[in-house]
Amino acid sequence: MNIAIIGAGVSGLTAAYYLHKNHDVTLYEANGRPGGHTDTHILSLDGQEVAVDSGFIVFNERNYPRFCDMLRELGVQWRDSDMSFSAVNEATGMEYGAAGLSRLLAQKRNLLRLDFYLMLKDLIRFYKEAPERALEVEADLTLGEFLRQDGYSRAFIDNHIVPMACALWSASARMIEAFPFRFFISFMDNHRMLQLRGRPQWKVVEGGSQKYVQRIQAALGRRVRLSCPVSVVSRCGDSVMVHSERYGAENYDAVAFACHSDQALALLKDSDSTERDVLGAIPYQENLAVVHSDIRAMPSKRAAWASWNAFIPQQATQHCSVSYWMNSLQGLTCPTPVIVTLNPTFPIAPEKVYARRTYAHPVYTHETLMAQARREEINGRRNTYYCGAYWGWGFHEDGVRSALDVVSLIQRRRYGVAA
Repeated sequence: MNIAIIGAGVSGLTAAYYLHKNHDVTLYEANGRPGGHTDTHILSLDGQEVAVDSGFIVFNERNYPRFCDMLRELGVQWRDSDMSFSAVNEATGMEYGAAGLSRLLAQKRNLLRLDFYLMLKDLIRFYKEAPERALEVEADLTLGEFLRQDGYSRAFIDNHIVPMACALWSASARMIEAFPFRFFISFMDNHRMLQLRGRPQWKVVEGGSQKYVQRIQAALGRRVRLSCPVSVVSRCGDSVMVHSERYGAENYDAVAFACHSDQALALLKDSDSTERDVLGAIPYQENLAVVHSDIRAMPSKRAAWASWNAFIPQQATQHCSVSYWMNSLQGLTCPTPVIVTLNPTFPIAPEKVYARRTYAHPVYTHETLMAQARREEINGRRNTYYCGAYWGWGFHEDGVRSALDVVSLIQRRRYGVAA
């Protein structure tokens, strides 16, 4: 089959890599580089070159089995990472680190704060009770509604659970509180993040996440078309027409949208009501990521520094600013602190900025989950397929999994067997 894949993020790269073994594949990418959120910057610091990831950074073997399988097949190595967490409340001035007593009490006056003890008490209670409560509540109950109805303190909500979720999903506090409670608990419990011990060992790709992108790009060769945005996709009979400015209109036997849901819908010239209902219910929102070395983006107490550092804004409508300390997260050996800050709340010193990126992340609501459940209503119809992390929790494994689903579906329809 002659197959077009639109979008060279993790889903498009995965689909193209496995499909090109049995089919003619063309991978379209609007940007000048492949990878999407897999974005590695090579910086010259302190007499050495360091690879710094600013989008996709960490994974683990338990929750990312398909991604790990692909890395093994590509011969890409990984190493252990540190996933420590800290939080700074810009309204109250509280800051703490969650890895060990010294970080927890990095700010000594926490010992005198009632809200600090309330946070710890509710943290233990939430980790213990939330998984069972998720089985009892209504499907459309939000995280914020659950926290309020079960009497959790604002100290716990504002200083721990919401900023931690903001760091995970790159969202504002208001968006996090609107998350479906069951969805949130399902992710946290599945990733063993609702327990104080026995959490998975997180990993980073050795040499930066660019390594697996480079291996797939080398395997695909000329099949990858960079700086080649698609303008229109339309279906006619048994073929699909893909139009790009560089190559004009080209016909394919099938098309796989590996871009965001809203982008796929915008490209479809002849979308039907089901496609509009499903794809239109999964919105995205943009986030700014800055790679820099301005330590003002870290907790004021050095003892509280962690790999993930969340800054809780004074207004709930604002995004939480999250600073990733890459020296700790990726094991960088350079003395210069390398930081990736998502949605900074203050101007970072221009002379300390190495790169700026804008990434878009899916927004999760009850309507999003309803749309996810309808994926099979549109996937494969009219020779059109859809893959992307938005079909799951929004992480790398979800992108790989959805791409492999598309590969298997195409293989079954073409040969009567799975991939």
